[in-house]
Amino acid sequence: MAVLPIRITGDPVLHSPAAVVTEFGPELRTLVENMFETMDAAPGVGLAGPQVGEPLRLFVYGWTDDDDVLHRGVAINPVLWISPASVDELDEDEESEGCLSVPGERFPLRRSQRAILEAVDLEGKPFEVRADGWLARIFQHEFDHLDGVLYVDRLTHPFGKQAQKAIRKNSWGAPGLSWLPGEDHLED
Repeated sequence: MAVLPIRITGDPVLHSPAAVVTEFGPELRTLVENMFETMDAAPGVGLAGPQVGEPLRLFVYGWTDDDDVLHRGVAINPVLWISPASVDELDEDEESEGCLSVPGERFPLRRSQRAILEAVDLEGKPFEVRADGWLARIFQHEFDHLDGVLYVDRLTHPFGKQAQKAIRKNSWGAPGLSWLPGEDHLED
């Protein structure tokens, strides 16, 4: 297995819809193993194919909830169903998220509290996961990547402006930029 470079915002692969996975062979299995290793090294709770330069509709996730239950898996060619998001005031602490493609930055974003993930696994076998809270947020975040959307694209004022300022300050927003977990410590 190998840790892969993670693309930074501005790379075209992050801002374009990903293609459906059609080949379920050893190359896909190796990609998924490498994505898990990369996500864990970053460290992160999710990683989508486009983030490692693979324009494919798949993501991995790994998160331990408050009851110490590990939610970990791969979703290939996912469909995501979400409940309506709350209209309550945004809680900047509880609803703050980050992204390995905008490393080291965090901004609050309203997401739905519930989601249903339908996808297939590495053998092409369909499965479904019903998620609440943070796991639902992870699924929404990673699913967005497959449509070429980063969470900073969804931010409301003033957070969207703050995110764009951080992107400019870091000289991101251009093609070809990446970082390597374990070497470039951008998430520390």
